[in-house]
Amino acid sequence: MAVAGIGCFTDPPGELLTQAAATFGLLASPARLHLMWALAQDESDVSKLAKRVGGALPAVSQHLAKLKLAGLVRSRREGRHQIYFVDDPHIVAVVQLMLDQLPVPSAQFPASRRLSPVSA
Repeated sequence: MAVAGIGCFTDPPGELLTQAAATFGLLASPARLHLMWALAQDESDVSKLAKRVGGALPAVSQHLAKLKLAGLVRSRREGRHQIYFVDDPHIVAVVQLMLDQLPVPSAQFPASRRLSPVSA
């Protein structure tokens, strides 16, 4: 028999859990996680992002399309370029929280390089 809640907590609806799992699934890709990290620091076009994350332009473009479809990033047109930016500052906080939990020597990832959630 399933318990609807323990103590003062209630379980989230199944639809919400499904949506959260899908978002975590998108962020399970190192390339997409890197793109989210980069976009949390500053907006950028696909060519600059490809250089930064070391990916091929078509692959980075596909990753961005998936993130955009999920509502994690948005874009706007500036001339001939699509400029991408983080659409959900809460996702930045989740990414930072996850990275903070991993055992990485501070010399490789100093606190000064950590993110603070961007405002939407």
